[in-house]
Amino acid sequence: QVQLVESGGGLVQAGGSLRLSCAASGRTFSSYDMSWFRQAPGKAREFVAAISSSGSSWYGDPAKGRFTITRDNTGNTVYLQMRSLDLEDTAVYYCAAAQGSDYIKLYDYMYDYWGQGTQVTVSS
Repeated sequence: QVQLVESGGGLVQAGGSLRLSCAASGRTFSSYDMSWFRQAPGKAREFVAAISSSGSSWYGDPAKGRFTITRDNTGNTVYLQMRSLDLEDTAVYYCAAAQGSDYIKLYDYMYDYWGQGTQVTVSS
């Protein structure tokens, strides 16, 4: 069982930056593939970024060139550094985890554990 707790969300002006954190419980964090998804009001949940247990990363189109996902296996934490935020980035951001494997996990159904989410609001 893995428990995930997100933090770092808040209100930011367009063009600004935020860093989200996701703290995971358990002693096997390093063996999990981790990801960030987001869900805006009235929209489906959207893939943002993922990082595998081996450290490889992938990004959804909205995140490419602006967001960076990293992980700290010693601290059991995954981060999402977000830059050049715009109004369309306003959403609840969720952290997710799944046991590591050889295939890329870009869809929410591939993940077994989810955090409660952290709100990111970008203002003009």
